[in-house]
Amino acid sequence: MVIDKDLKNLRHLTGANFLMADFGAAAEAKIDEESKALVLSLWRSAARDLLDAVGWSDSKIAMRVFEGGATLQISAPTDALYAATDLVEASWNATIAKLAGTAFDNESTALVLIAKIAAELSPIEVALAEKAREHGVTYLGHDDKISLGLGCGAKVYDISDLPTPDAVDWNGLHDVPVAMVTGTNGKSTTVRLTAAIGAAAGKCVGLSSSDWVRVGGEILDEGDYSGPAGARLAVRDPRVELAIIETARGGLMRRGLPVPNADVCLLTNIAADHLGTYGIMDVAALADAKFQLSQAVKTGGRLVLNADDPELVARSVQFSGGITWFGLNIDPVALDIWITNGGRAAYVANGQMMLARDGKSEPVLAVADFVPALGGAAKFNIYNALGAISIADAVGLPISAMSEGLAGFTDTPKENPGRGNYLSIGGLNLLIDFAHNPHGVRALAPAIKSFKAERRLVIAGQAGDRSDKDTCDMIQAMWTIEPDMVVVAELPDLLRGRQLGEMTKVMSDELVRLGATDENIITTDTEYSAVLKAMEWARPGDFLALLVHDDRIEIMALLDRLEKSGWQAGEPLPT
Repeated sequence: MVIDKDLKNLRHLTGANFLMADFGAAAEAKIDEESKALVLSLWRSAARDLLDAVGWSDSKIAMRVFEGGATLQISAPTDALYAATDLVEASWNATIAKLAGTAFDNESTALVLIAKIAAELSPIEVALAEKAREHGVTYLGHDDKISLGLGCGAKVYDISDLPTPDAVDWNGLHDVPVAMVTGTNGKSTTVRLTAAIGAAAGKCVGLSSSDWVRVGGEILDEGDYSGPAGARLAVRDPRVELAIIETARGGLMRRGLPVPNADVCLLTNIAADHLGTYGIMDVAALADAKFQLSQAVKTGGRLVLNADDPELVARSVQFSGGITWFGLNIDPVALDIWITNGGRAAYVANGQMMLARDGKSEPVLAVADFVPALGGAAKFNIYNALGAISIADAVGLPISAMSEGLAGFTDTPKENPGRGNYLSIGGLNLLIDFAHNPHGVRALAPAIKSFKAERRLVIAGQAGDRSDKDTCDMIQAMWTIEPDMVVVAELPDLLRGRQLGEMTKVMSDELVRLGATDENIITTDTEYSAVLKAMEWARPGDFLALLVHDDRIEIMALLDRLEKSGWQAGEPLPT
């Protein structure tokens, strides 16, 4: 029997989530296949006993089995979520004790949990949340603040100084339109394109993404804000009239939906990435996890789906509301029928990005006039633009703003850092992009090959939480670019359980298997040093694909220095 005594990812859930729509707590346990039938029943029983013992007999239990383990989740009162995580952990300890044939004091454990529950309870917070529901405004809590309403219609209070519900001016509160975006690739760009459309429509847009939280033209904070913290920072700003929220898989699994409801939710695509965490072991499970965003769509709101993604098409039948489809390969006969019957869609026809609604189609912008599309070679950015058009339509923005916002989006490092940024420095053409999974790299390949080049170089790096297979698949996707040189970069700050040098060996071995030789491979200890090696190798007319993850800020600063110094490829790098 192979059982890990320690739970993985013990967490409290502050929004609707993968297994249930309730607040609660969850964790994963490592359990071998032969023991699962017994262990799962013991674990559920132990959790039920403790829930009953602390007075939570109405709490639900949900379990999910995956290869090598299982998830257990419980529902719990909104003001006792930390105690709920302790209860999940205690239920596993009780299970381990039963398997070992040792005693577990359920009564004493329950008494400790009851004391923790009592210490955590906040009746005034619960009352405010209930009153917010009655008044139809969004309530956000579970941190050092609570907020009632959203954006310019919100009031924010410190948790230490909460008003009574009767002291709140409920008539002065309201929500603003919210869009949430998830998927494997294209989230950040889609969010920023939508924000550009919103700005063109005269809206003060609050957006959260994997690089920053921005309100209007002001960046409130930099960093990976694609989780609940970023969403809250954006939707609590009193200037915000429209919120566009990037919603990454990690935040969804760790905390649940960042805001309970949205006017529109978009899923870009589903592809293998981050598999093996939170019990998400394959693409189908990843699609299920991301599709939970559909739960947030308000009555009368819209779900926007990529019509060219089979995982999303398969799950679309689970959603009973209005769907807007976008894509480049939609069957024209089916599309005509969909449009004739009042369906909404964003697609390309005769070189124009089109929006269909209310039985007719209207042109938004020529693909040739959308700079990030590279004349059509960067199809992934056309997908992103079609998604942004669909979101803009769902929140009532005019086509004139869609045209203006997309036409003005130049995809520079300042505007869309690390996402398809093309630069010319010292006689070289450079691409800086965050692509880090097979799907993303494969989508980039045609755009890279559309540039004339004497030689091509690609930087390859990967975080340690990716499997060997996923890493090799990424290298195979890179190999389709037909590079003359691959610089394999170690990511020492993203080892995530791997040994130093392990990922470099996996990538280098796969390159050799594909036909590379020592003359085609350079290995480095960081991404920054990989870029230095790439610039030293390069000569005028070369194309360098700098697919960087961890050191992008330092790398952009280096490239800026090279450009300002007048450096030319082939010259020594300035100190």
